[in-house]
This record gives sequence, C-alpha cells and structure tokens, in this order.
Amino acid sequence: MRSLDDIREEYEFLDADERYRLLIELGRELDPMPEALKTDATLVRGCSAKVWVYPIVEEGRLHFLADSNAAITKGIVALVLSAVQDKPAAEVAGTDIAAALEPFDLKNQLSSNRTQGVPNMIALVKQTAARLAAEQG
Repeated sequence: MRSLDDIREEYEFLDADERYRLLIELGRELDPMPEALKTDATLVRGCSAKVWVYPIVEEGRLHFLADSNAAITKGIVALVLSAVQDKPAAEVAGTDIAAALEPFDLKNQLSSNRTQGVPNMIALVKQTAARLAAEQG
C-alpha cells in the first residue's frame, strides 16, 4: 500500500476527475477481503455504501482488510487505511487520522453522502487499535 504522503503528492496535481480515478485505483490496490469476513460485525455503520473493515495483527502491527460495494467509497477506505496500515496498534491509536486526511479536502472534493461515513471508519480503526494496544500492553 502506498504511503499517505506519496498519495498526497500525486493527488495535489490532479483535477477533480483524475482525483476520482486515483481513489478508484487506490481501492483496487487493497488486499482482497474474503467474503466470509463481510459480516454484520465488520460492517461500518453510517456509510451510505456498504463498508467492511477487519483488523489482523501481524508481528505486533495492525493490518486492515477492507472492502466496499462502491468504487469511490472503497478508495476513501484505502486512503484512511494508508495513514495507519501495518503500524503498531499503539501508534495507530495515537494517530490523528482526520488531520492526516485534511490535505485531501474530501468534504469539498466529494459529495457529503460519500464522506459521511469517514468519521465512523476512523473511529472504528482507532478503537480497534486502542483495544489491541491495551491487550498487547
């Protein structure tokens, strides 16, 4: 997965249509999420599209599997995860993901129904990381 900084560098030079294409491309780059993991328990609430997020701990680092039934939304999920993917749970719990995403100005770039679930995605990632960090603690 590309780093958030790499994505931002590319994103800043693109027009609106190209930004949509970049988001779709990011979504396609996510690791595939097995259908069996797409359950009510992994469903992110408050999103207009269906979004599933499933955490895996690998060698003390958090790796998220995620998917969406909408291409742009899946790209937004990929953008959120690029801020925290494969980092230690304690670091993820302490990351201000919303601030990391501010340069992308998603609220002005995308319709509100595409971004309404972003705070819920961020909250889920941070809560998961905090719980796992406490367990590892």
